[in-house]
Amino acid sequence: MLAGMKPVLKDGAFAFCTTNSLEAADKARPFALGWFAEDEGMTVILNQADAERLGFDVGLPMAHIVLEVFSALDGVGLTAGVSSALADAGIPCNMMAAFHHDHIFVPATMARRAISVLRELQASSG
Repeated sequence: MLAGMKPVLKDGAFAFCTTNSLEAADKARPFALGWFAEDEGMTVILNQADAERLGFDVGLPMAHIVLEVFSALDGVGLTAGVSSALADAGIPCNMMAAFHHDHIFVPATMARRAISVLRELQASSG
């Protein structure tokens, strides 16, 4: 999967937001790229502009990279390989697996460098 991944940087900056308010979560739902229920509250991933408009604390603006390879839910090694390569380059990442693709969130200021690292990983895996 590493050799076949095609990292694509999506436009815009994104924010990981949290709320314990069902009303705030419901308002964010139509705009959410993703969300996850945790014991401490609801995490909602929003475009930064939507997060600001809805009154969420933006915190650290994140870039969204999609690995354009169909990854299997039972696949082994993709997350480990990607996160290790980024960690070795000093780039923090938040990995999220969806049904069809894996998604990586890195600090927006490190997005171009992350894409470079991932392309090098892809080339060296073939």
